[in-house]
Amino acid sequence: HVQLVESGGGLVQPGGSLRLSCAATGNIFSINIMRWYRQAPGKQLELVAAITRSGATDYADFVLGRFTISKEDANNWVYLTMNSLKPEDTAVYYCNAESLLPDDDPAWGQGTQVTVSS
Repeated sequence: HVQLVESGGGLVQPGGSLRLSCAATGNIFSINIMRWYRQAPGKQLELVAAITRSGATDYADFVLGRFTISKEDANNWVYLTMNSLKPEDTAVYYCNAESLLPDDDPAWGQGTQVTVSS
């Protein structure tokens, strides 16, 4: 199994930046794709960005050009760098790991709160 712990959330003014981190431990060699999701109050969980084992990335339209997902394989970290933050980016952000093994459930972190407000 894989365990994930997010960090880096906080309060930031509109237009500001934050970098979220996700540390993966456990059976990290089973990880196929890492993703960041978010959930705002009263809204559904939505996919923000994804990165594959080979480093290919994909983004939701609403973060294109503002957010960057990256990874550091040596230390098993995944990052979400968020620039030009807007109040509508306020949400709890979750890290997710999809396994190569078909019988493994996806791993989830506990979430980190991001609040964009003046």
